[in-house]
Formats: sequence, structure tokens, C-alpha cells
Amino acid sequence: QVQLVESGGGFVQRGGSLRLSCAASVNIFNILEMGWYRQAPGKERELVATIDNGGTTTFADAVKGRFTVSRDSAKNTMYLQMNNLKPEDTAVYYCKSTNFGRVYWGQGTQVTVSS
Repeated sequence: QVQLVESGGGFVQRGGSLRLSCAASVNIFNILEMGWYRQAPGKERELVATIDNGGTTTFADAVKGRFTVSRDSAKNTMYLQMNNLKPEDTAVYYCKSTNFGRVYWGQGTQVTVSS
């Protein structure tokens, strides 16, 4: 069982920055893939970014060049640095871990970007 706890969400103006954290209850060194997803009101949950245990990252087109993802195995934490935020980034952000078919989700953290 892996517990994931997100933090760092909040309210920010257009063009601002936030850093989200996802703290895991286990050593993340061997977790094959971790990722960030988001869900806006009335929309389906969508991929934001992923990072595997080799450090390879992927990003949704909507956030490329603005968001970066990283993981710190010493702290068992994954981060999402979000810069130049836009109102369309407003959503609940969730972290996810995937390891040999086992998938775990956090409870989410709200990000609101005002125009």
C-alpha cells in the first residue's frame, strides 16, 4: 500500500508560480513511474506530467515549457514546479504512482489561477 499526500496548492494570479509536492509513504526510488494529473470542474482527469525512476519526463502539450517535474528519493517526494500559470490551469491536481500494475492516487490539491 502506498499513501500519497499532495500539498502546495493555492490561489495565484495569472503569470504566477506554485510548487506542488507529493509525499509518499514508501521509498520512491524503485517506483517505476510517478505522475501528476489534474481535473477541472466538469472535465475529465487529464495527464499533466510523468517521471520514471530513470528521470525521464513527459508533459502534456498544454504545460510544456511552463511546468517541470522532479522526484527526490531521499525525501520520498515528487514535485511539480508550475510557472507562468494561466486561468485554464485551474484544477484539482493529483499525484499518482504506478509500479508493476499497482496504481495509487493522492487526494488532490486545489490550484486556482485568477485572471
